[in-house]
Amino acid sequence: MLLYMSSSPAVQASTPLHSVSVAGVVVREDGRILAIRRADNGTWEPPGGVLELSETVEDGVCREVFEETGIRVRVERLTGVYKNMTRGIVALVFRCRPEGGQEQLSEESTAVDWLTPDEVRASMGEVYAVRITDALEDEAPHIRAHDGRTLVAAAS
Repeated sequence: MLLYMSSSPAVQASTPLHSVSVAGVVVREDGRILAIRRADNGTWEPPGGVLELSETVEDGVCREVFEETGIRVRVERLTGVYKNMTRGIVALVFRCRPEGGQEQLSEESTAVDWLTPDEVRASMGEVYAVRITDALEDEAPHIRAHDGRTLVAAAS
């Protein structure tokens, strides 16, 4: 099989463009989960954001959680891969343990709180609540797709 790279605009234009984001589901010993209320849209979500080109996945999770919440974490394990089919964003979600720091607001968060699983289900949209629910299970990582608001059934 012969592979080649082309600088042709037609080939480049057909290349799929995806963004990779990371998020941390930070769980305290009492079972409460770290969440932020986003400054841009007011929704509650686990802390996370775009993975930078120069960092490892784990470093990106730690950086994003710290930047948005002031909490330092240790990444424990991958709990899910989620693709926003509308926007082409692939999110890698990891269960984390808090290691220190103090809750604080950032330019990206208007509130930082430790929620119970019931509070998560009541305050978060489906595509973010399921990430936390998945992270609380002791199963293999979940792979899910969504349209930005609701989960999309997998093709069979």
